[in-house]
Amino acid sequence: MSRRKATTAARSIPRRGVRAGTVAAPRVGFVSLGCPKALVDSERILTQLKVDGYDIVPTYDDADVVVVNTCGFIESAVEESLEAIGEAMAENGKVIVTGCLGARERLIRERHPHVLAVTGPQRYEEVVGAVHRHLPPQHDPYLDLVPPQGVKLTPRHYAYLKISEGCNHRCTFCIIPSMRGDLVSRPVDEVLREAERLVAAGVKELLVISQDTSAYGVDLRYAERSWRNRPYTTSLTGLCSALGELGVWVRLHYVYPYPHVEEIIPLMAEGKILSYLDIPLQHGSPSVLRRMKRPAAAEGTLARIEGWRRICPDLTIRSTFIVGFPGETDREFEELLDFIAAARLDRVGCFTYSPVEGAAANDLVGAVPEEVKEERRGRFMEAQAAISRARLAEKVGRRLQVLVDEVRPDGAGIARSSADAPDIDGVVIIEPHAALRAGQFATVRVTGSSDHDLKGTLAEQGHA
Repeated sequence: MSRRKATTAARSIPRRGVRAGTVAAPRVGFVSLGCPKALVDSERILTQLKVDGYDIVPTYDDADVVVVNTCGFIESAVEESLEAIGEAMAENGKVIVTGCLGARERLIRERHPHVLAVTGPQRYEEVVGAVHRHLPPQHDPYLDLVPPQGVKLTPRHYAYLKISEGCNHRCTFCIIPSMRGDLVSRPVDEVLREAERLVAAGVKELLVISQDTSAYGVDLRYAERSWRNRPYTTSLTGLCSALGELGVWVRLHYVYPYPHVEEIIPLMAEGKILSYLDIPLQHGSPSVLRRMKRPAAAEGTLARIEGWRRICPDLTIRSTFIVGFPGETDREFEELLDFIAAARLDRVGCFTYSPVEGAAANDLVGAVPEEVKEERRGRFMEAQAAISRARLAEKVGRRLQVLVDEVRPDGAGIARSSADAPDIDGVVIIEPHAALRAGQFATVRVTGSSDHDLKGTLAEQGHA
């Protein structure tokens, strides 16, 4: 769609030409907001709409109806979603709303009373049904062809692989369980068949996502399933063992530091999956973590990180933290700074606490003033920048395998190493070279570093 943020979040799919003698397909515009998990939801909805004969178009003017997949995790995301709905209403007028904010239908209709329908998160059938009601499909076998991997909103060479929905935790700052429910894992063979289809379609990197990747399969009692005539448990270890057989990069996101995570570290050391863990630690003070009701203590986490690095010295760990949580004292913030100094994490994001409607943390005493939150965030990021800068400097002179995401007009490459997830981590900037191709692996020699990124020259191309 024309909205800048929307087209960044969800790449448009060009409209197909209409064959002579066929009826023009009904046209749907799509705006996708939010996290990678929401992006996967969008891909599922778009795939079903394509199967049902709809044409997906990139502008409001071309669309017969517009679907807006919203985010509702924090208030700034709520406001962005409401603005996106308003823009779609103003530009098109026929709008169906889905996604996390859809769980708050009253709020949406107070601001935008004339939307056609509102459905909540994971309600794939409901949103497709709403499209059917307001824009009936016209089946045409020539227009309804969909690739086996379905419709993707990411570049061809990487894809998100969602393994579960919902979460069993009740963190006081989070409302995800109230919107998406408790953990519901997909059987391992179903996930692996999807992964196979994606790899067959040219995907070279699979990004495993969920609300709690470490808890994968607990609701299914780690049921055993068969894939490629071999048994695998529906568990993090079973899934990673199988994905490691596909010969592509496998990157794990949203991993909680439970003891059994140690079982997958040897797979990283062996090169079966990427030596990368995205762990949402949120804080380093034990007392703040207790108020957050986080499932892991800071002291145990440091010990586990040390143990993981002994097994896999090249392990990259990224995390996110919250400063200014209700009641956070100067001492607790200093404990957080001590934690990141000891952990020496590679990639870190930091957010100031923002109240979320319906979150239990809203009832906690001791609200931190906004200026204090910002001051602490600045100090945190300054301390982490020094750590990141030092860790990246250690890579200068090394040869790294990278995946090229983009080749600029001047021939320079924008790539990522095993330490870099798309959109959230740094990049490897490669000096111009005629052999660089987007979507291909290459080997680079690292020649420089900064706080977040690396620079290098092409040493050799990898496989296509």
